[in-house]
Amino acid sequence: MTDDLFKKLDFKKGRGLIPVVVQDVQSKEVLMLAYANEEALEKTLSTGYAHYWSRSRKRLWMKGETSGNTQKIKEVLTDCDYDTLLYVVEQKGPACHTGEYACFHNKIKV
Repeated sequence: MTDDLFKKLDFKKGRGLIPVVVQDVQSKEVLMLAYANEEALEKTLSTGYAHYWSRSRKRLWMKGETSGNTQKIKEVLTDCDYDTLLYVVEQKGPACHTGEYACFHNKIKV
């Protein structure tokens, strides 16, 4: 992401947070949804590993800091409104805190 695109990101709309959709680089599976503030995004871009803002713990965290299930960044994209990010990652271990590979594993019948 270029500096120009970083400046276009709309953190105000989400009161300082932007939703981040996380996708597996190989399978293309959607792994999880998290949130980033400016600091989390800067840390992600500078380290090459996914960092997020925890809304419940009110702090910055790196995915896998305790579990070892890290997300190596392969690509960061923004949507057309500059208010949502997509992290394309190389996932190590499960992405979900429940132990499932992806957080989206509960199927609602339609």
